[in-house]
Amino acid sequence: MSNFIEELYYGNIEPQELSTELSGELKKKLSNLTEKEEQFAAKLNDEDKELFQNYVSAYTDFSTMGNADSFISGFRLGAKFTYDTFVKNTKG
Repeated sequence: MSNFIEELYYGNIEPQELSTELSGELKKKLSNLTEKEEQFAAKLNDEDKELFQNYVSAYTDFSTMGNADSFISGFRLGAKFTYDTFVKNTKG
């Protein structure tokens, strides 16, 4: 089951057409992040720039995997709510 959820997370399963446009707030955050990264990189020598890019790459890998785990956990929690709401026989 988690393979299916991961495929959904990574966009390999598209139950509907997905919008790829970022919201205004996310665009601002991304612009700020990009600006700060460029400012920081401009102050580094070539060796330090390479080290920084390696750090950014490692952080991106970690973040991507963490986001996938969070998505899967949230999806499972939603499924448990659905199960409890529609399937589980509760007396109240």
